Amino acid sequence: MDLAVQCHNRASWLYSRGVNEAFFAEASEWLTRAGLAGTVEADIVSGLCRRFLAAGFPLARALLFVDTLHPVHEGRLFRWGFGSTESPVYDYGRTDPEALAASGSKPQDVRDARRWRDSPHYKMIQTGDTFLRRRLNAAAEDEFPLLAEFTAAGMTDYVAIVSRFAPQAVIGEMDGVYSSWATSVPAGFSDDQIAALRRIEPYLALAIKSVSVARMTGTLMETYLGRDAGRRVLSGRIVRGIAEQIDAVVWFSDLRGFTRITDTAPKQAIPLLNEYSDAIVSAIHDHGGDVLKLIGDGTLAIFPAEDSAHACGAALSAAIAARERVEELNKARVADGNPITEMYIGLHVGEVFYGNIGSRERLDFTVIGPAVNEAGRIAAMCRSVEQPVLMSSAFSDVGDIKRRLVSVGRYALRGVAHPQELFTLNPDT
Repeated sequence: MDLAVQCHNRASWLYSRGVNEAFFAEASEWLTRAGLAGTVEADIVSGLCRRFLAAGFPLARALLFVDTLHPVHEGRLFRWGFGSTESPVYDYGRTDPEALAASGSKPQDVRDARRWRDSPHYKMIQTGDTFLRRRLNAAAEDEFPLLAEFTAAGMTDYVAIVSRFAPQAVIGEMDGVYSSWATSVPAGFSDDQIAALRRIEPYLALAIKSVSVARMTGTLMETYLGRDAGRRVLSGRIVRGIAEQIDAVVWFSDLRGFTRITDTAPKQAIPLLNEYSDAIVSAIHDHGGDVLKLIGDGTLAIFPAEDSAHACGAALSAAIAARERVEELNKARVADGNPITEMYIGLHVGEVFYGNIGSRERLDFTVIGPAVNEAGRIAAMCRSVEQPVLMSSAFSDVGDIKRRLVSVGRYALRGVAHPQELFTLNPDT
């Protein structure tokens, strides 16, 4: 006998108004504390469901989702009572057909979009309703094919609720919290149980929104500012003119012939940039670097150098990984008949100023200093020297890095006082 039936047999839902009020007071207080504490959404959902069960509520399944602002995912879904076959947290992709087409839809995204259009919540958006209830039978399955899965799992009654935000509180596509609740007891939900769900839902929605907005803010900061810069801004480092002097490996890279590609095949420019950026940025992140800027086809990144040998080794490994990923990408693009390009990388190590720079209305959290300028000049020399990767002598002198490099000679760099010896990867090592 499952837990929901045991609870139902033990007692019908909250016999007296006094017990009902006691449960509501405890549950609403707990949701408020959980939202203020930043408890993760999945734990908020499961915590409320456990409290329902402990109070004798015959809940068998719960599902909640909320849209977000994310470059890849449209939102996040939380499940309870679905067993081990379904993950309790699921990030879903775009559901709008135009957005699917623009993002290069995957089969799973197409399936998710179809399920969404077959769902009760989708109909509620069209009608403006905030509440929907269906006894699970053939008629309900004909209306909403998605409900066949609930019936197959032994559910008998289904409730969907939408807690909408006021227009001024909508953020992107985050316009409300959507939930559904199901029971497996033969009689379904009672009127009192339905009333309890509807009464507690706004508290649940407020807690979920509070946590989701905080998570979304962190994601946006890291997406647009970089991982470390985003965390620093969120920690309160937002005062203009305050910058920290740090040692860092500075990475500057760009793509060969990008202007020619945009002139001859302008529709290819954005897809091309996205694919090459994926290859380059992922290599930097995988080796502990932080991407600060994407400047057209250029990438500015740093590897903080508290331990210079470790930072230089990580940057060199990232450069090798990025070249390998670009090579694999080029093979795939050639097979698809798409234009390809190559990547140039300049690496230098030195002191930089890292912090907020700009006007009162528009700040940038970035790095400045001679080391940054020199890394850019070194990357620009790659074309003249015909090398895909160039490093400064300061970079090569760190630890045992030089054994993996070979000198390509001394060169005058624009804006740098004296000619610099530059190095590239030693093909023998």
